Amino acid sequence: MTQPPNPFAKKPGAKPPAKQLAIPELARRLQDGARRLEAQFLGKEEMIRLLFVSAVAGEHMVMVGPPGTAKSALVRAFADTIEATYYDYLLTRFTEPNELFGPVDIQAFRQGSYRRRIEGMLPEAEIAFLDEIFKANSAILNSLLGVLNSRRFSHGNTTVDVPLISMFAASNEVPNDDALSALFDRFLLRVRVDYLDSYQFRGLLQKGAALEAAALEQRDSAGAELPKASVSASDLVAVQRQFGRLLETMDEEFLATYKGLVFQIRSEGINLSDRRVVKMLKLFAASAVFDGREQVNDADFFVLRHVWNTPEQQDILQEIVGPILDRWYEQHPEQQRIGATPTNLQDLLEELRIIRETLASVEVLSDMQLFSQLRNLGDIKAALQRMSDNPAAARMVGEVDKLLETLFSSSRFV
Repeated sequence: MTQPPNPFAKKPGAKPPAKQLAIPELARRLQDGARRLEAQFLGKEEMIRLLFVSAVAGEHMVMVGPPGTAKSALVRAFADTIEATYYDYLLTRFTEPNELFGPVDIQAFRQGSYRRRIEGMLPEAEIAFLDEIFKANSAILNSLLGVLNSRRFSHGNTTVDVPLISMFAASNEVPNDDALSALFDRFLLRVRVDYLDSYQFRGLLQKGAALEAAALEQRDSAGAELPKASVSASDLVAVQRQFGRLLETMDEEFLATYKGLVFQIRSEGINLSDRRVVKMLKLFAASAVFDGREQVNDADFFVLRHVWNTPEQQDILQEIVGPILDRWYEQHPEQQRIGATPTNLQDLLEELRIIRETLASVEVLSDMQLFSQLRNLGDIKAALQRMSDNPAAARMVGEVDKLLETLFSSSRFV
C-alpha cells in the first residue's frame, strides 16, 4: 500500500539553512538552566520544562492558579537563565497603554506625528512576563494581540517588528469574558499551578528559606555578579530557523498518532482549533530539542496535557494522553526523563516514616489529627501512583494501603 506523502517533506531544490546550531550543545545548556530552576522550586519540574519548550518554540504560555504559588517568582528566575531583553509588568483594570507600550512622543506630536517612545518597553522585549494578564482592558487588548500573534506593534502610522520570542503570563483564574477569549487563545500552553501537596511541606520550607536568604544576600551586594545565563535569545532564534528541518523528520506513524489524539480531544468537547493544532508541531519539535534529539517521538505528546480551556479538562487530557506516554516509556525505559522522581520518592519515604511515628506515639487521634493524616496519606498515594513505572513506588503504594487500613480499623475511630 502506498503511503501518503509527508506534508513536511523537503521539496526538491530546497536550500539548506546557512547556519545550524548544534542541538546537543543547546540541549545541554537548556537542561543546565532547568536543573538550576528545579533546585530552587519544588514540584515544578514539568512547568520548568514547559517554560523552556515554549521559549525554544517561540510560543506563549499562561500559568493559572491561586496567589502565592510561585508563578511570578518562577518566571523571573527563568528569565535569568535567558540572555535576552526582558520586560515584566503587573496589570490592573486601570493599567493604561502607555505603561506597557511607552508614552506618547510629545515632541513628535507637536509636529503633527503620533507615535510612542517604545525604548525599554514591551515592544522591544525578547522575553516578557505579564502578571494578571486577563485584567487587560480594551485599550490594551488590540495592541497586545498584535504583539502576540504577528510580532508587530502599530502606533500612529508606524508599524514596527517586535523581537518577542515568548510571552509568559500569570493569572489567578481562567477568563470567562468573551472579550478576552482571543487573548487566551494566543497562549498555546496553559498550566495549572496549585499549592504543593502535604508531603512536600518540609521541602517547601527548606527551598523557600534558601530563596529568601539568597534574595537578602543579593540585596546586600548590589554589585555582585549575576549567574551566567544558560542560553541567549540569538541561540533560540537560530534553532527556530531549523524547525523546517525538524518538522520534516516527523514520520507517518507519529503524525497518525497525533491525528488520533486531536480527534479524541475534540470528541471530548475540548476546543482545539486548526491553528493551535498546527502550532503544536513546533512544541513537539522544541521538546525534542530540549532532550537533544533531532526527531520527535511519542514522549513529546506530554505537551498535549496543557491545551485545556478550563481547568476541569485537565483530567480528561491526562486520560487521553497518559496511555500514550506510559506505553512509550514501557517500551523505552532508558529514555525515562531524569527529574523529580528520586527526590520526591525520598520525600515520600520520609513523610511515611513521620506518619508511622505519629500513629505509634498518639493513643487517640483528634478529629483534626485524623483528617490531617488521612489527607497526607491520600496525597502520598496519589503521588506514588503517578510514578507507576518505578518498582519502589509501586511497593510503597501497598505500604500506604496498610497504613490506611490500620487507621480505619483502629480504636482511635471509636
